[in-house]
Amino acid sequence: MNGAKLDLERIVFIGRTFDEYMRMFDLQPGELRGRSFLDCPAGACSFTAEANRCGAIAVAADIAYSYSAEALQDKGLADIEHTLNQLDRVRDNFKWDDFQSIEGLKQARTEALTVSTLDRLAHQERYVAAELPVLPFADQTFDMTLSAHFLFMYGDRLDVDFHLKTLRELLRVTKEEIRIFPLTDLSSLRYAHLDELISFIRSQGWNAEEVRVPYEFQKGANSMLHLKRV
Repeated sequence: MNGAKLDLERIVFIGRTFDEYMRMFDLQPGELRGRSFLDCPAGACSFTAEANRCGAIAVAADIAYSYSAEALQDKGLADIEHTLNQLDRVRDNFKWDDFQSIEGLKQARTEALTVSTLDRLAHQERYVAAELPVLPFADQTFDMTLSAHFLFMYGDRLDVDFHLKTLRELLRVTKEEIRIFPLTDLSSLRYAHLDELISFIRSQGWNAEEVRVPYEFQKGANSMLHLKRV
């Protein structure tokens, strides 16, 4: 943590449900059992909890895990309320087929937070505090790495060099596959430097393909980058 603890107020601690993960990463239940997964950054997502119940060996990494599960649960509940109040003003930028309403979305976000919090309280070893672009794992630790709503989305705040360093680190700790969702920024525009990053990934001995997935909440955010080691 660079010798200092992140200010909790700087964290937006919100997560997606296991069902959302399965669709945003186009995963099938048979792909989970017996395989090791890294969710990074995982936030309040419930994938790690549910994937382990399905027979996977899943680990979550996030800078926020330097704080206790209880503190993050309180922060998460407050962030859900604040975010959904803001979202109501721009609801036309989203597709509501799955959630139907703001209240339905709140239920899903609260479910993810609750499931992840309870799992962390029971299995602290699955939740690792880590600050990208550095991860505390050995080379090729995980069969598959999943990364949602971080890379590409914040291109206005995270420069290309940060993206390159983070991708290099994800490639290092992953044995077989990496899936990154979505490929757009917060304005639903394709990340401007994506082609440059794809060229870098291929230069490292990986295939990289843009894949449409069966999930779309933010309009236009419906594809992932699917990386496979050659």
